[in-house]
Amino acid sequence: MEEKAQEFKSVLHGFEYSSSFFVLCWCNCMFNGTFVLFCNFDRIWKLAEPKKAACANDLRPLYLYSCGRESMIREHPSLVDFHFPSDRLVKLAEPKQYQAAYLLQRPRTSPEWPVSPAALNCKASPRIVELAQPKVLHPEFLPTKKVPTQVTNAAALARASSRIQQLAEPWVKKVTCCYEYGPFESAILPVSKFAQEAIASPRTLELAMAKRLHPDYIPMRDAAWSVTKAAKQAVATPRLVELAQPCKRLPMNLTQFNPHAFTVKESAKKAICSARIKELACPIKR
Repeated sequence: MEEKAQEFKSVLHGFEYSSSFFVLCWCNCMFNGTFVLFCNFDRIWKLAEPKKAACANDLRPLYLYSCGRESMIREHPSLVDFHFPSDRLVKLAEPKQYQAAYLLQRPRTSPEWPVSPAALNCKASPRIVELAQPKVLHPEFLPTKKVPTQVTNAAALARASSRIQQLAEPWVKKVTCCYEYGPFESAILPVSKFAQEAIASPRTLELAMAKRLHPDYIPMRDAAWSVTKAAKQAVATPRLVELAQPCKRLPMNLTQFNPHAFTVKESAKKAICSARIKELACPIKR
């Protein structure tokens, strides 16, 4: 087996550098139970070379070809390489014209409408000529002034006084929301001695009094009401127990078989509301 391998390597080495061996030459060389295809190795080495980029001769930087980068503006070619287009290119560059059948059948929404010969040759009446005149502006109309106003020579050569320069300075405001770095006591504004020894007048004391509530003011009740002792020990009467029972109705799957399930009784239609019920039906005024 090793002898066959050595023979195969020697034969393959002999064909590797030969240029007169073609691809279609088959040799049934039995090695380890497989068929081996001999071909032109010069052609294989030529095909194994990496493909050159189409922009290899381009002078633009390589990073411009990476993903996400914009294209570089190329320079205009010189007039030496400029050529006038041929008659065929000029003819192909003309826009496509509409057919006459389409111009007559196109919808009215099209911006181009065919104008009839009568409309082209008609003469406008004096009234139409009068209406076609543009609207005249108001006699007292003043056009808008230009944005760059003209500065007079006197204003350009004037010199500001010391008072005007003083008033023209910006007003420096002291920032009170932030304090300089230091101890905590530095943020407390000092109170003057006169403010500490000042005595408030009767009017100041009167204004400092808190506003009183209305005599009829009732504060809001708590969300959780306390239950009285009498309500806890109360015993319901048989009538209250009877009224507390829920209304018994048939289930919905059986209601569709009863055509009179939602009918109103005749006695309920003729009932008269009492004064007490009307009073209870009124909404609560808040």
